[in-house]
Amino acid sequence: MLPSSPLRQLAPKIARRVRNPRTIARLASTPQCFAPATASPSVTTQRWHSSHDSSRPPSSSSVNPDEISHFNALAATWWDPHGSSRALHLMNPLRHDFIQTCRSSSPTSSFTVLTEDSGDELPSPSPEAATHSTTANVQKLRYLDIGCGGGIFAESAARLPTTESVLAIDPSPGVLAIARSHAKKDPSLSPKLTYLSSTIESLPTLKPEAVEKKFDVVSCFEVIEHVDHPALFLDHVAKFVKPGGWLVMSTIARTWTSWFTTNFMAEHVLGIVPKGTHDWNKYINEYELRGYFEETEEKRRFWGQPRAMGVVYVPGLGWKEVPGSEKVGNYFLGVQRLASEDA
Repeated sequence: MLPSSPLRQLAPKIARRVRNPRTIARLASTPQCFAPATASPSVTTQRWHSSHDSSRPPSSSSVNPDEISHFNALAATWWDPHGSSRALHLMNPLRHDFIQTCRSSSPTSSFTVLTEDSGDELPSPSPEAATHSTTANVQKLRYLDIGCGGGIFAESAARLPTTESVLAIDPSPGVLAIARSHAKKDPSLSPKLTYLSSTIESLPTLKPEAVEKKFDVVSCFEVIEHVDHPALFLDHVAKFVKPGGWLVMSTIARTWTSWFTTNFMAEHVLGIVPKGTHDWNKYINEYELRGYFEETEEKRRFWGQPRAMGVVYVPGLGWKEVPGSEKVGNYFLGVQRLASEDA
């Protein structure tokens, strides 16, 4: 589906490069208009935009079975740096850079308060991790990696000396099996890294006063464009961010440029991303994602000012930060939680 009518004129040329008849028909179809920035609150709570049946009530899970099936099929090559997940491997250093930038931007970024309280039902770090993290009174960070996939970010976060623990969750059994298998190759990871087959909705709801059992960094990298109801998904995610902690995400803006680069070129011409990985209709513009955290007075009290960083893939060089590119393509967005639920 083309995002603007001028691009439909490219269909004949595209047809010569794309041999799949279904793909050709989809690219030449009438495009869906963007949802206006002033969408009604009822629409905003379901999706910021939709090419799907928005009248259908959302299920209790943000997981789309078709997405799970697609990523399970890619599981075997997840850790091949030249395979289907090559772009994720190349992006991983920027993920850490962005988290560091977010945390260093505010003197109120939280550190873990280490206690022996285990009153919630979340998996606790192993005794070895607890012993290690209390040494010399060093306060370290707790990570929750949502949609961890094969564990590219989760493993790298667990290796940081500033990390107390990483809880990495994913609903794709095939991908999670690969993540666990790869982690076993490095015994030093086991004290800090825990994989859990779960969606964010099925994780236990934490008590507001159990601040020490929430997370300093909650990450959703290349995830939100794969869920059916992103606003409702974020409602669940918010419960797990510690006051002073950060929610960090990466996704793709819904523009004609992103369609051309991530759908047409990356999937159908260059083949650097498996076909079917991206649904342009589920991309989320930076102003839409930012608007979720600013749409009500309550949310403005709960969250700080969102920070965005646009990135562009440069062949031969990898991902590079390009100011302003968050408006047209791939970008990171981070936001700090300011208050507890009863504030």
